[in-house]
Amino acid sequence: MVSLFTGKTLIVNNQDRDELDTERELIRVLENKVLLLFFGAGTCPRCQAFAPVLKEFFVRLTDEFYVERASQLILVYVSLDESEEEQDEFLRRMPKRWLLLPFQDELRRELALRFAVQNPPAVVVLEPNGEVIASNAVDEIRSLGPSCFKNWQEAAELVDRSFRLAEDFDNVAMRSFSDPIRRLKYKLDKKEAAGRENGEEEDGGALRLWDRLGKWGVCRKPRKIFG
Repeated sequence: MVSLFTGKTLIVNNQDRDELDTERELIRVLENKVLLLFFGAGTCPRCQAFAPVLKEFFVRLTDEFYVERASQLILVYVSLDESEEEQDEFLRRMPKRWLLLPFQDELRRELALRFAVQNPPAVVVLEPNGEVIASNAVDEIRSLGPSCFKNWQEAAELVDRSFRLAEDFDNVAMRSFSDPIRRLKYKLDKKEAAGRENGEEEDGGALRLWDRLGKWGVCRKPRKIFG
């Protein structure tokens, strides 16, 4: 799959528009991943209707707020927009982890021809070796949601990485000061729910959360007013 972008530049859809233009960077980002090529246009009504569905699908699989570890999934937006301004306006509301080709790159049209894209939106699903898993997964994503990724993962025979390499943490920005607190609370809420099923005290999870936050100096542990 890396060969698909050999000699090309991929742009990260973040504020700085970071560029991936070396073979090493492309391998690190694309290797052992399922690749989604999303062909769309910001002025296309069907694309506008599908974009929130695809955004939710992608976030549910890659945001650590929802999953313990981001899925082996990469999305490249292949713009069919008529201008770069239309492209940028459309991507402004999309996930920052999406990648895109430079608007001036003719590879956008070459990919549309190669995968016979005629009516956007279209989502082509590729194995790491470039083989096609689905020529257009729009309906599958709409009907099955994130669960369809497991089918793609099995079809691609991905190597399950139960760890993350050191370089995977490079340039990982904290979304906000409260981000680690939010993640911890999310995990403790799940443990607390499981504890209640086993007959544990209902306030145990909350008090443990305050204990940990107190150690960080974020807030003080609340006093038990009743009981």
